[in-house]
Amino acid sequence: MLNVRTKQNSTVNLRLVQAIAKETRGETLARLHASADGLSSKQASINREEYGANEIASNRHDSRIRFLIEAFLNPFTIVLLLLATISLCTDYLFVPSSQKDLSTVIIMLVMVIISGLTSYIQNVHTSNAVEALLGLVSVTTNIRRDGENQELPTTEVVVGDIINLAAGDMVPADMRLLQSKDLFCSSSSLNGESNPVEKVATKFPRIGRDNDYLDYPNILYEGTTIVSGSGQGVVFATGNRTIFGKLAQDISKNKIKETAFDVGIKDISKLLLTMTAIIAPLVFIINGLTKGSWLDALIFAIATAVGLTPEMLPVIVTSNLVKGSVEMSKHGTIVKKMNAIQNFGSADILCTDKTGTLTQDKVVLERHYDLEMQENKRVLELSYLNSYYQTGMKDLIDTAVIDAAGDELDISEIQRDYNKIDEIPFDFSRRRMSVVVANSDRQHGEHLLVTKGAAEEMLAISTHIEKQGQVLPLTDERKHEILENINDMNEDGLRVILIGYKKSPAPVGEFSVKDESDMILAGYLAFLDPPKESAREALANLKRDGITVKILTGDNEAVTRAIGLQVGLNVDTVYEGSDLIDKSDDELKEMVEECNIFVKLSPELKTKIIEILKANGHTVAYMGDGINDAPAMKTADVSISVDTAVDIAKESADIILLHKDLNVLEKGVLIGRKIFGNTMKYIKIMLSSNFGNILSILIASSFLPFLPMLPLQLLIVDLLYGTSCLSLPFDEMSEAYLEQPRTWSTKKLPKFMFFFGPTSSVFDILTFAILFFVICPHLVGGDYASLSLAQKAIFVTIFHTGWFIESLWTQEMVIHALRDKALPFIKQRATWSVMMATFGAGVIGTLLPFSGLKQALDFGKMPIDFIWIVFGLLVLYILLTTAVKQIYLRKEKFLI
Repeated sequence: MLNVRTKQNSTVNLRLVQAIAKETRGETLARLHASADGLSSKQASINREEYGANEIASNRHDSRIRFLIEAFLNPFTIVLLLLATISLCTDYLFVPSSQKDLSTVIIMLVMVIISGLTSYIQNVHTSNAVEALLGLVSVTTNIRRDGENQELPTTEVVVGDIINLAAGDMVPADMRLLQSKDLFCSSSSLNGESNPVEKVATKFPRIGRDNDYLDYPNILYEGTTIVSGSGQGVVFATGNRTIFGKLAQDISKNKIKETAFDVGIKDISKLLLTMTAIIAPLVFIINGLTKGSWLDALIFAIATAVGLTPEMLPVIVTSNLVKGSVEMSKHGTIVKKMNAIQNFGSADILCTDKTGTLTQDKVVLERHYDLEMQENKRVLELSYLNSYYQTGMKDLIDTAVIDAAGDELDISEIQRDYNKIDEIPFDFSRRRMSVVVANSDRQHGEHLLVTKGAAEEMLAISTHIEKQGQVLPLTDERKHEILENINDMNEDGLRVILIGYKKSPAPVGEFSVKDESDMILAGYLAFLDPPKESAREALANLKRDGITVKILTGDNEAVTRAIGLQVGLNVDTVYEGSDLIDKSDDELKEMVEECNIFVKLSPELKTKIIEILKANGHTVAYMGDGINDAPAMKTADVSISVDTAVDIAKESADIILLHKDLNVLEKGVLIGRKIFGNTMKYIKIMLSSNFGNILSILIASSFLPFLPMLPLQLLIVDLLYGTSCLSLPFDEMSEAYLEQPRTWSTKKLPKFMFFFGPTSSVFDILTFAILFFVICPHLVGGDYASLSLAQKAIFVTIFHTGWFIESLWTQEMVIHALRDKALPFIKQRATWSVMMATFGAGVIGTLLPFSGLKQALDFGKMPIDFIWIVFGLLVLYILLTTAVKQIYLRKEKFLI
């Protein structure tokens, strides 16, 4: 026999799984040196030392080395390194000693270092931020430790632990079932099968099917989900030694789904790299043909390519996400998956249940009536037996029943008189649950099956009613009367379920769903879940922010209407799940648009509604906290849960709220929009700036008898501008921008680029003309063609200096001109950090031609008065850009 006490390697031992599946319960406990009463804390520590922590170290897990490699090996830095290598050859290796110059190579390497190090620091910051924030979100499991059941973090699970499982739990490690009761498990995370399968502790694998280890009936695997029922198992593998750990080395549990924004960033990167691949050779050919020096043309083309490479794009996107996630955490919103922030801000529809979102999430048992609508302690006693003795998912209804019974009944006497025999757990198709108890004193051990559930489901399994101590047949007339009473209470905003019982002899074997028949209805349980005081205001705020709230609930129409009216929802149109059946796609598309309240929905129908809304072009957020919400959460563009949710809901969520409050969610949405806006701001400004530079360089290269700027100077402009752009994540968005959701689309980018790129080129060309025909001839003493070679050299250095200053300031001003549709500095202003970065870069660049670096950078002697000319050009540039913005916005809804 295999012995797991020998230290295992980091991979799963399939022979161990196969052996344990064929063993009896006692043999497995003996093998693991475990006890049905669980481990002590001391033994758990010993086992953790021997087998390791219950954590999966997949390749996706963040490491400093991986971050460092990714920071310096993205497409943009690779391009820069390639260009630096070419420049090294053309400027240093293959030129005479007198012409060797490493300055261009050094500048490019500095750009790579700034981009790479900033990206590395931000990625480390991101990793640390996510880890710290996720530490606020608890995912626990029920462990039998030190002789008592305890809720402990899943990371505390060790080999030999006894784990108690109920509906909604995620299995925290590989385990052998010791007990099970109607236990159904979803293994979609392992085998992709969406339908849950039953797991039975007493069953063994079929002979000859040893290789089908995922289907073993008595084995549960980490990462799978308990859909219904309950069970208990002993852990035999944790962390990387689990089946999940083996299959998930490359795909962790928090696999990040690719959003539309991710796809868009990739598209932009491809566009820019393609532009670089086309424009750089074109610049090389034009300058080679017009200037005659192919080596100089090559060096200048390399510098142009560097200028077109947005090396700061990954850095700024990451910086935005990190800053936003930290800011969201301050408002009670924890971001699990960074790239979901963009979708969070883009969402225009929020689908959610009403319980806890619109209501206080504090259910109170208002009435416990018999079937004559009279308060009856017998009804409350039956309800208490059902809620107290069930071991599955205790929800707010169970808590309310137990609290009410504690106030009105002698529960210690009830617990003394009744012993639990069995239970039939709740599931979402039956919508009811049962316990079987024995009355040991008064009825000589008589078994009593007590069931509570939704009205229709209880009426379907009942044949009799109890009135005034008499058991009477359940006729159609009495059914109608019961439904009328329920409807009256529903209209008062009360949620009503029925309680019934059956006296039954002990069956052969265990009780099952089949025993839920021939029931006797005893009474009504009416619960009140009052609306939150903040719900009406929160819904109004979300509506103001352009978000439509749609209620998707399993509750009935009357209760939902009553709550909806109290919180200000439009309840004119309400659809039941049955209304959606057998409808055409076109009909469904229309129904989900016109209606905001859907009731009596199954998990499958919730998912269907979200799919249709997405097909209609909406960005859909779904907020859920139950096991039945998990499929819809996985389908939505962004999934939201709360810290008190079941494990599977928290694992499925992209974003987790520390408080189940729509006001908290709304603040998070606004922060998401700001992050989206600042990212789009950089992308659009960078595209228009690059396109403008392309036009300017192509025009200058075609008509000037010399290079419009030295390669080194061009690189310095790009370095200063790129560095100043790092301040954009610290910018703000206008209130008008935050009022509406913005969806990501690359379709509008070319139009934006063609509108605003040429605007800056106009002033570049104007600068060329002023320098070539006015300033340089005035300072040198004649037009270019009439000058000597020495004078021409001075002419060129002055020209380079003038365009260097004007080009840098124009690029810095484009940030202010395009960050908002209003007139910059007067009707809209950037934050101080952006102002300091952009003006600081401009001032540094302006001072370089007047500093000690003047000769090293080949700058000419430029009169200080030229600054006033640049200032005048900038004023005109801002005014022209503002006018172009107005023209652009005539047919476009948004600028950024």
